[in-house]
Amino acid sequence: VQLQASGGGLVQAGGSLRLSCKVSGRTSTPYTIGWFRQAPDKEREFVAAISWDGSIPYYADSVKGRFTISRDNARITVYLQMNSLKPEDTAVYYCAADSSLGGIAIVPLATEYEYWGQGTQVTVSS
Repeated sequence: VQLQASGGGLVQAGGSLRLSCKVSGRTSTPYTIGWFRQAPDKEREFVAAISWDGSIPYYADSVKGRFTISRDNARITVYLQMNSLKPEDTAVYYCAADSSLGGIAIVPLATEYEYWGQGTQVTVSS
């Protein structure tokens, strides 16, 4: 499976961005899709994830109430709506797919995800 992340950019603090992750290839396989981010000199950290049918979203505490993850009915694109952005949200954002749990469970660990997109830069200015 291939994943392509897009939608990053430069925004002022308090602003919004919507990231997209397009999934191609074996789209009939049930995947959990997750978003992770990595800031310079920091570990890659979990941001949010969503189950195969879109019924189970899960968020890191740092983004809860500000970010919303969703996926379209065709299960081809997963979105991350980011509101009330803060300078500490600045990072490269990656989407990733996990097929090991049948798309019905979420594990917020990067090592759980087999497939990764190329990343999109999000920069929030103060």
